[in-house]
Amino acid sequence: MRWRFSPTGCFLLASAAILLTARASAQDIFITPIPGVPFSGIIKVERTTVEPDGSIVNFRTTREIGRDGQGRIHNEMRSLLPVGSEDTPKLILIRLYDPRTRESATLDAQKKLFWVRTVNRPPATVPPALIASPTGSTLPQNDFAKQEDLGMHEIGGVLAHGIRQVQPIPAENGGKGVVVTDETWYSEELRINLIVKHSDPRSGSVNMTVDQISRTEPDAAFFQIPDGYKQGEVQDGQ
Repeated sequence: MRWRFSPTGCFLLASAAILLTARASAQDIFITPIPGVPFSGIIKVERTTVEPDGSIVNFRTTREIGRDGQGRIHNEMRSLLPVGSEDTPKLILIRLYDPRTRESATLDAQKKLFWVRTVNRPPATVPPALIASPTGSTLPQNDFAKQEDLGMHEIGGVLAHGIRQVQPIPAENGGKGVVVTDETWYSEELRINLIVKHSDPRSGSVNMTVDQISRTEPDAAFFQIPDGYKQGEVQDGQ
């Protein structure tokens, strides 16, 4: 099958998913598509958002991730649920990527549709250096930002190196200054962050942890478009 890609279709799909996931942010655990280091796991997510009235709402979700020996990756997006809910987070999107062909597939798990595009840049081999805030923006470093080396720690049987960045933000419009904190635990062995934390008193926080890590080769079907999915239509002019 020859796949075709609609930028408009994927943009609308991604936008809808963001709305459904209760302000899901650009903050994420980036899976590097490197060969020879297969693994699979579950990302546990705890998120808080600060509402306009100052109240804090707590959410949680989990999702599956994986990479095979060829470097192909599988990443999911699931709905956020209120903390305390016993429901299973609903699967919204699946993202697949093959670094050999640079083909990136986006699957709408609700409508059983998929789009595929060829990425025009080489695959990244390390996670992004900057951490995005829950509002989708990144904070510029200032002279008062501090970085702390947290040393080495074993997470799920894998050794990781921790770094914490603390950045004070001056008061605005007569308000109080705040301190924004970012923390990552990076596994050189797996080439991914196993823990990502972000805290901003103005907007909320997110804690993401890779759990149930398995080093065995995942099933090949995990990196393929499942049966029953149809190719999304290409928009006119695309």
